[in-house]
Amino acid sequence: MTATDPFSYTILRVVPSVERGERFNVGVVLFCRQRRFLDIRVALDQDRLRALAPAVPTPELTDHLKGLVRVAHGDPGAGGVAALDQSERFGWLAAPSSTTVQPSEVHTGLCADPEESLDALFERLVA
Repeated sequence: MTATDPFSYTILRVVPSVERGERFNVGVVLFCRQRRFLDIRVALDQDRLRALAPAVPTPELTDHLKGLVRVAHGDPGAGGVAALDQSERFGWLAAPSSTTVQPSEVHTGLCADPEESLDALFERLVA
């Protein structure tokens, strides 16, 4: 039997217009403290974004998502938040900080392989 460890994850959503309440999933962030694992998967469906909010600038939104990836990965060029430990970076990524890209509540689960779990969540919730 393979040992499992608890993990936490949040779903990243684009909310192109807060007033309309429309949103769609663009990413998943998964943190497993016991495995020292923090990673993120993102994908922006540009056709969906154009259909819901043609005025939202795609390049800026793409840059914002890339910045979140850099923070999750601890990229030294991504500023002070990226220098925090994994737990603090996950907390920052899971905290509301933008009206356009919003995290869901934090969910939990058990996994034997956090990367495999992240890929499965991404496939089910985003792709």
